[in-house]
Parts: sequence; structure tokens; C-alpha cells
Amino acid sequence: MSSIHDPYKEAVWASGFTHGDGPRYLQIVKFLERAIADGSLRAGDRLPAQRQLAELLKIDLTTVTRGFTEARRRQLIEARGTLGTFVAAPKVELTQSVDLSMNIPPPPADVDMEALLREGMSQILMRADADLLMTYHLSGGSIADRKAGARWLKPMLGKIEMERVVACPGAQSALAALILALTGPGDVILMEPLGYPGMPMATEQLGRRIEAVAVDEYGMRPDSLERACAEHNARAIYLNPTLQNPTAQTMPEKRRLEIARIAARLNVKVIEDDPYWLLADNAPPPLARLVPEQVFYVSTLSKCLSPGLRTAFVTFPDLQSEHSFLSALRTFSSTSMLTTTLATQWIHDGSAALLLAGVQAESRVRQRMATGTLSGAAGGTLNHGIHVWLTLPSYWRPLNLCAAARKEGLLVAPSTAFHRGHNPPNAIRISLGRGRSRDELDAALRKLSKLLAQKPSVHDEVIV
Repeated sequence: MSSIHDPYKEAVWASGFTHGDGPRYLQIVKFLERAIADGSLRAGDRLPAQRQLAELLKIDLTTVTRGFTEARRRQLIEARGTLGTFVAAPKVELTQSVDLSMNIPPPPADVDMEALLREGMSQILMRADADLLMTYHLSGGSIADRKAGARWLKPMLGKIEMERVVACPGAQSALAALILALTGPGDVILMEPLGYPGMPMATEQLGRRIEAVAVDEYGMRPDSLERACAEHNARAIYLNPTLQNPTAQTMPEKRRLEIARIAARLNVKVIEDDPYWLLADNAPPPLARLVPEQVFYVSTLSKCLSPGLRTAFVTFPDLQSEHSFLSALRTFSSTSMLTTTLATQWIHDGSAALLLAGVQAESRVRQRMATGTLSGAAGGTLNHGIHVWLTLPSYWRPLNLCAAARKEGLLVAPSTAFHRGHNPPNAIRISLGRGRSRDELDAALRKLSKLLAQKPSVHDEVIV
């Protein structure tokens, strides 16, 4: 039978707001999680009315309401009409699926995203026409958008003219437009054997070809690149040199210079896809900073701020290249004025920098969690980004492991999703940003570690 406590006594679990421990409404959620975990609150316990709790904690009612709303979303509590709000019964763990297969930035613990959105949209609506915000935008960005792009790219590329920057709706559309602008039907683009799967997909859909270039521990090998350029008469080179997807390796500056010089000498353009540079510690300068006349640089906000900001900035060696790119972009894609304007507003008012700092801090915490939990697994490569490349024990194969993990409510990405050619490495990519909380990620990593430690059963075999 459920116990019903005096509402004022129950509020003992909700005390001790800490400065710097995140928004107060999220601290209320943490109080609930802690009290449920240590038994102070049990399934069926009734919580104080929101107004009573607000009075007890000396905070406004809106904060409590937001806290309860988030707690209900996390299935910690449930409303029972006029009876009040109660601690929810625990859900069966196996029914909850945790997606560790998609690379997105983690939600920062100390940033109130709702407040940022509210303030950002308020500022936008004060300055812009609502009808205009809801239309397509084809020009590659307004003056304000391009200025925002130049400001955002300054840590990577130094001071650049806004005329060299274009805003577009995400990195995938930018890459597709660059393929169209730089190559013709049947042309070859070179990339490493392991890489972002969206690039070969777009290349093949547009009637071009991808050829893989051999790599070593530093990335694409210069000697193999020269041979591949000559053999295939390649028109472009695709690189993701910082915290590479999926291996999380960062190409050193010396190798970047070697590749840049080969590209310049052979007049082969470089598409530098660099979504993770701002998450890396002491990242080398991008190739676009070393040889700007040869490189098309792509930087998306989706991987370092939020996937909801479908905005990427692209820089060009010259004005003619920009015209070709925009013409290609218009053939299949239009910019969402609303998201681009929000990204511009946040960059100019400092909200983007605040959000980035939160994502950087949260990424480091989650990487330490992954290091502590997965350090016993063979070949774990851990870094400061948002994903981990993990070599599997010899008794596991990527597809087998992914199938077994799915049965445990976990989704991870096999090496076969990223590899070109035969004999993919015996590894998986683990993304750390999708878990809604650190506790959820910690439980998922521990479950994965336990699975890795045991040999597969006959039921885990995958026939391909």
C-alpha cells in the first residue's frame, strides 16, 4: 500500500541548491533522482503541491513546474489528477533503449537550453518579420549571417573576410553542393578507407566515385595520395582531420602540411570537413588555414552545439568558387531562415560561446566516464570529442556485437558502416552525446563493458 507523507516533511529531499550546479529546475530533478536512488522517496509516495514546494524552497512557482515537467519526462513522477503528484513505479530497464550510435553533442549540465531558446527567439522577433522567418532563404546568408560565420570560424581560421563565408543548411547539404561544384559525372574523390558515411553516399548518388587512399597512424599517407591522384585523375580530396569520424584520431600538423602541398602542386581541391575542431584539445590548424587558396572548409554547428541548429559555414578560396557552390546548393536545398537566424543571434550575443563551453565541459566528463568503464576493453581509443573508437576482443565481430547490444537495449555503430572496401577493422564507434543524463550513459557503458567481457553465445551469431 502506498504511503502518504505530510507534504512539508516530504520536502526534506529537496534542499541544498548549489551555485554552479545547473539551473534550479534541473537541480529539483536531481534531488528527486537522488532521493529515489537512496530510498528517501519510494514508488507511490505523494509529493508536495507545486505551490507549497515553491514556498518551502523560496523559489518561484514556474521553476518548480519546469522541474516537475522534466521529472515526468524522465518518468520519475506521475500526476494522478486531483490526488496530486506521486513517485512513479520503476520501469523495466530492458524496455529502455539507449542510442550510442548517433554522433550528437551532449546536453550541457549547466546550460538552461530553454532559457537560451526563449531569449534568442525574443531578440529575433524584435528585429525580424515573422513571415520572412518562415520562408526559404537562398542567398547563402545575410550580411549578419556571414559576419556571424566569420566570427565563429576565427578560432580555426583566424580573421577572415565575411565575403569568404557562406551559411547553408547543414554539413550534408554543403558537402553535396561541393561535390556538384567541384566535380563532374564519373569523377573521382579521394578519402580515407574509414570515414563519414554521408560523403560516399552523396558522391555515389550524384554519379561520382570514391576511391580510398591508404593511411598510417597519422592519417592519409602522402605517397599513397600522390599515386591515387595520378591513377584516378582525382578532382578532390575529402578529409576529416580533427577527431576523425569514426576513429577519433587527429592528424598532426606536419602531415596536414604534406597533404596540402601535394594538393597544391597537383591542383587538386581539398574538402575539409571539420565539425569537431572546437571540441579537441590543442588541435592543429586546419588545412584551410595552412593553404586557404586550395581548401573548401566546412564547419557545422550540429556537432558542437546542438543538432537542432541545422547550420554550417563554408569558406572558399575565391569568389568564383562561391558562385559555383551557391548555384549547386540551390538545385536541391534551401536554408531554413529560422534556424540560421537563431544561430546568428546566438553567435553575436554570446549564447553560442556559452553553449559551446557547456558542451566542451560535458564532453570531457563523459570521456572520463568512458575511459573508466571501457579501459579494460582491448584497443580503446579515448579522446576529448563526442565519440569513442573501440577495438573489440577477438571473440567478437562488429555485427555480432551490435546485434547482442541491441538485445540489451543499446545501439552502437559497427566499423562496417564507415569502411570502404574489404576487411573492415574489428571495432565499433560509441557515441557519448545521446544519453539524456550522465547516469543513463554510465548505466549504458557498464552494460556494454559487461557484454564485451563475455564471449558471444550461439544466439549472437550473425549470418551475412
